[in-house]
Amino acid sequence: MTKALPFLPPLAWSALIAWFSSAGWHGGATLGLLEPWIRALLPGAAPEQIAGLHWLVRKTGHVVEYGALALLWRRALGAGAPAPWRGPLALAALTAVLDETHQATTLTREGSVADVLLDTGAAALALVLATRGMARTADGLARVLLWVAAAGGTVLLAIDLAAAAPPGWLWVSVPAAWLALWSWRRRRARA
Repeated sequence: MTKALPFLPPLAWSALIAWFSSAGWHGGATLGLLEPWIRALLPGAAPEQIAGLHWLVRKTGHVVEYGALALLWRRALGAGAPAPWRGPLALAALTAVLDETHQATTLTREGSVADVLLDTGAAALALVLATRGMARTADGLARVLLWVAAAGGTVLLAIDLAAAAPPGWLWVSVPAAWLALWSWRRRRARA
């Protein structure tokens, strides 16, 4: 019996995920729960803003659910294994597929491949943070985001210029991203 104890937390968490996957937790139901809070915090929010915040809270729930699930599976399967991320990631991904398949069978919900990808990505990120450490992962993530901001922003600036559209904040953020990348690379070259 004691060998089964480490598996109880991830199995219980999976049951909680399955409960949140039920028909009673569809978007309209959670909007009814969250809208009064959003209106109290942001009394001047437009309906589109409330809908956007509601969507963000729901997707944040996915990230938290599956990040925690992956970490619980990592603990249950043993963090000292040669590849401590494979089993937990596979189990979290399988749970995401089953969760979205279950939602597709309810009348008020629908399954989403995008949610499976979000859930699996959240599980992978949690495992990377647990395996590699927070500082190294944050550095890598910052680098990726800077490249996206610099290169993607440059493309958007070019499109804005070609379309004679006002680029707004891009005139500030794109050079700032390139400058931050240059500074980061220079600092690494000195080290």
